[in-house]
Amino acid sequence: MKVFVIAGEPSGDALGGAVMAGLRELQPDVQFDGVGGPLMQAQGLDSRFDMTELSVMGLAEVLPKYTKLKRRIAECADAALSWDADVLLTIDSPDFCLRVAKLVKAARPMRTVHYVAPSVWAWRSGRAAKMAKVIDHVLALLPFEPPLMEAAGMECDFVGHPVVAEPVASPEDAAAFRKAHDIGDAPLILALPGSRRGEVSRLAPVFGKALSLLLGERPGARIVLPAAAPVAEMVEALTADWPGDPILLAPANDGPTRAAKRSAFAAADVALAASGTVSLELAAAQTPMLIAYDMNWISRQIISRMLKIDTVTLVNLVSETRTVPEFIGKNCQPDLIAEGLKSVLDAPGRQEAAMRVTMERLGKGQERPGLRAAKAILDRLG
Repeated sequence: MKVFVIAGEPSGDALGGAVMAGLRELQPDVQFDGVGGPLMQAQGLDSRFDMTELSVMGLAEVLPKYTKLKRRIAECADAALSWDADVLLTIDSPDFCLRVAKLVKAARPMRTVHYVAPSVWAWRSGRAAKMAKVIDHVLALLPFEPPLMEAAGMECDFVGHPVVAEPVASPEDAAAFRKAHDIGDAPLILALPGSRRGEVSRLAPVFGKALSLLLGERPGARIVLPAAAPVAEMVEALTADWPGDPILLAPANDGPTRAAKRSAFAAADVALAASGTVSLELAAAQTPMLIAYDMNWISRQIISRMLKIDTVTLVNLVSETRTVPEFIGKNCQPDLIAEGLKSVLDAPGRQEAAMRVTMERLGKGQERPGLRAAKAILDRLG
C-alpha cells in the first residue's frame, strides 16, 4: 500500500506521525512518500523538501513565495501520480493541500483523504462544498463535524482529538513545580497570550493590565508564562513590566519546556488564555480558564458578521455548555477580564464537569487517535 502524505505545520506533523504509526501497525508493508516534519520522518518518510516551506500564513507572507509554492504544489501532485499512490493523505494546511488534491483528481481518480475538517460550524460554511470537489474522505477532530462534512458530499469519520493522547502532569509534578519556583500556596495564574506574533502583540498589553488589576487585590498571586519558541523573545519583552515577578517558561531558559509547561498547567489555579486549542490542553489538565481575544478593527467587523456560533471556546462547544467565560472583541478589556478572573478563582469547580465531558467526547479512554485515523482510512479504502 502506497500513501502520499503532506503536512505543512508542526501540528500537522504530529497528526501525520501518529496516523503513519497507526498505518504501519495495521499494514506493515505500507510505504510513504511526500512532505512532513521530524515526527513523520521518524515513521519512515523521506520528506521531498523542508516542511517549513509550507508554513506560510497571511497574504503579505504568501505573495513573495507564491511562485515557489505553486511549483511545490505541482511537484507534489506529479510525484503522487508518478508513484501511483493508493491514497493521497493531506493534513491541514488547506491552501496548499487542496490545490495538490485538485491537480491529482484532474489527472485520475486517486483516493483523497484530508485530516482535519474545516471549521464550517463557525464560519464560511461554503468551504465544505468546495473541499468536496477534490476530497473523498475527511478525518475529523471534533465529534460534531461528520454530519456537516457528509452533508457536503464527503465521507467523514470522527477519530478523536490528539489532545487526549498527550501526557498530563501528575499532582506530584504540580507540587514540584510550585516548590521549584518558590510559589508555595499562593494563587498561580497562567497567562497564555497566544503563539503568533500578531496576537501576542495585541493581547499581552491587555493581559498585563488585567493582571495588574487582579494583583492589586490579590498581591500574593504569581504569574507563569509558557511561551512558544517563535514568540518567546517577544513575550519576554512585552511582559517585562508585569507585576508579580512572572515566571517565563521558554526554550532559552527552561530546558525541557514541554514537561515544565505540563507541570505549570497542573499547578495553576486559573488560566487567562487566547482563543484556540489551548482551551483543550487546559481542560485535559483540569485547569479552570478564562478566554480573551481580540483582533484588528477591520477583521473584527468582518468576522463578527460571519460567525455562526455564540462562543469561540472549544470546551464550551464540545461540552454544549457555556461555563468558560469569554471576553472577545470589544469586551476584551482589562477591567472586565480582571473581574472575570476573580470569579473563576472564587469558584473554580464550576468548570470541572464541562472539562471532563469535553475530554470524554474527544476520545479520552478510547483507542489513540492516530490508530483510529489509520483504521478509518483502511476501512473506507476497502
